[in-house]
Amino acid sequence: MKLGVMNPVIGSLSFEEALKYLNSLGVDCIEIGAGGYPGDVHLKPLELIGNPNKISEYKALLEKYNLEISAISCHGNPLHPQKEISDKFHNDFKNAILVAEALGIDTIIGFSGCPGDSETSTYPNWVTCPWPDDFSTILKWQWEEKIIPYWKEMSEFAKSHSITRIALEMHPGFAVYNPESLLRLRAAVGDIIGANFDPSHLFWQGINPTSAIKALKGAIYHFHAKDTLIDERNCQVNGVLDCKSYGDILNRSWVFRTVGYGHGKEVWNDMISMLKVVGYDGAISIEHEDGLMSPAEGLEKAVQFLKEVLIFDNAGEMWWA
Repeated sequence: MKLGVMNPVIGSLSFEEALKYLNSLGVDCIEIGAGGYPGDVHLKPLELIGNPNKISEYKALLEKYNLEISAISCHGNPLHPQKEISDKFHNDFKNAILVAEALGIDTIIGFSGCPGDSETSTYPNWVTCPWPDDFSTILKWQWEEKIIPYWKEMSEFAKSHSITRIALEMHPGFAVYNPESLLRLRAAVGDIIGANFDPSHLFWQGINPTSAIKALKGAIYHFHAKDTLIDERNCQVNGVLDCKSYGDILNRSWVFRTVGYGHGKEVWNDMISMLKVVGYDGAISIEHEDGLMSPAEGLEKAVQFLKEVLIFDNAGEMWWA
């Protein structure tokens, strides 16, 4: 396994300063945003696409600080019912694919997107229950008319540009939000579709991430290291569906935390071990969204924690068996 970082947490630094900092922490790789929600502060696709000199300079900086790119990220909602919004996310995703090809990266990370409830919708409609029957009708239309056709088209585009893995982050608010919905899309589109496995979004849904990892054997293409703290008292009163600001930490049912501050070492040991069992040996990419810690403190504590949890070496022969 390789210890990595998703770059928005170090977005205040120049690209070279960010790489130098990560190298000083003993990090192996970096996940870089190229548009969409993560932004493009460290990778502006249109500046590199078709520019061999810029590409060489970019790669040279990575080599200088002994870091590699684990994936290119471009999270967004390319299925948004407002065409201006969906087109922006769609074009960002296409450019992320093109710059990944130019850099020799085969993994793209994003969201599945969420359509509206009809062709005349203005906002996305995330369906979470089957009744009243309107919701089942909406869900059927979304998957058959929007979600599956879009990802079939984008998968073909990605394949034609040397992308072998589209790692969709299972995130509530989007069509793919749990293992079942991820596998549904994978079955419809093909095995280019897999998961960017982020346990933080699963914890608060009541999903056991270790069990989910086992269920997704062969379909995990990237991993985000982010934790969630569940406030049991608030959950006992209001449940886990919570629309209050992420800044309202005292009153929310759950909040994102730096790894180790939501769940302890035993939980993370189990997740990392199960990743090895199912054959995942790639990047463990820290995503920092902790409202109680500065970017530097949260990132550095996550690095320290994960260095003790990750399994870096191959086991070799079972000499004792």
